[in-house]
Amino acid sequence: MEIKRSLTTKFAEIFGPKETTQYFSPGRINLIGEHTDYNGGHVFPASITYGTQGVAALRNDNKILVYSTNFEDNGVISFTLDQLNYDKQAGWANYVKGMIVKLKEAGYTIDHGFELLVEGTIPNGAGLSSSASLELLVGVAIEDLFNWSIDRLELVQIGKKVENEFIGVNSGIMDQFAIGFGELDKAILLDTNTLKYEMVPIKLDGYAIVIMNTNKRRELADSKYNERRSECEEALKQLQQKLNIQALGDLDEETFEANLDLIKNDTLIRRARHAVTENQRTLKAKTELEHGNLTAFGKLLNASHDSLKNDYEVTGIELDTLVDAAQKQDGVLGARMTGAGFGGCAIALVKEENIPNFKNNMYDEYLKVIGYAPEFYVAHIGNGATKVTPSIVST
Repeated sequence: MEIKRSLTTKFAEIFGPKETTQYFSPGRINLIGEHTDYNGGHVFPASITYGTQGVAALRNDNKILVYSTNFEDNGVISFTLDQLNYDKQAGWANYVKGMIVKLKEAGYTIDHGFELLVEGTIPNGAGLSSSASLELLVGVAIEDLFNWSIDRLELVQIGKKVENEFIGVNSGIMDQFAIGFGELDKAILLDTNTLKYEMVPIKLDGYAIVIMNTNKRRELADSKYNERRSECEEALKQLQQKLNIQALGDLDEETFEANLDLIKNDTLIRRARHAVTENQRTLKAKTELEHGNLTAFGKLLNASHDSLKNDYEVTGIELDTLVDAAQKQDGVLGARMTGAGFGGCAIALVKEENIPNFKNNMYDEYLKVIGYAPEFYVAHIGNGATKVTPSIVST
């Protein structure tokens, strides 16, 4: 990631010329393993080259001044180290507040303020985890500004606490983990129950992962995400009447199907079935990719979407239209929604030479059914959150 001089120039315009440092925090895609992270299962994410850049500098007082080029109408948002309560009016700056609060709770001393300018290339509400990207950007920047050395897992867990306890979204740890630990051309097979992980090289051999954005905003905190999590917790509780398990991710498909009588509600059965089968698909996907079997991996993507549509019910007409159309295109091995659902993005595994026709056909089909246009991005798997440049002087 090279320095983006326009951002340092913008920083100087907004805050005045001073010594600054630049940081980058990626977004993420999840290849497979959706809604398994809070169910103690496996996920298979990768960090991507779309993300959030930041330029920061310390201050001598207790003020924090933040500015986003994505929300220029908001201007500079300011608060002090004594004003760290969640404030709906502060918008995206609440993620900055949350990281400060949770770092202080973890025992880190933040005794003076800073200035931070951010610019995100992740489409807002697309489901590529712009919030976790921002959390880890702020974490990496503060770590560097105060000359700390924070264990990366601790920083990832602090980011998750911001999402859960400060913002109020009951998400799992996958997003922050993928963004914190990402590596170039590798995906992360993560056991969310134990946090053991394995870096898996991704060799697509003439295929590419195309991100398909529905352009329907998916506000995670306002979605049915928390409802699905509660349903899974209730299904687990009913299974625990007989089975000695800590999470739905502990079950294989055979054991789950043999104990369906423990769950007294058909909706809960379907929610739990998705969590169990998706976890097994994720483990199979890792094996297929290691053996270079892209066709089998593509079939797992298709099965994942079917489960998310029919058992977990988190897709909707926009995602289903994209995925159904993608699965029928020449050169496509598989497609599925990715992220929390209810809008946002899907991914497709597409032969590189077919991508131009794929985009054109998908655009026309989606526009015809939905009435507005989708967007497409070819995903490149990149590194995790990091300091980008040595100190420079903005002029």
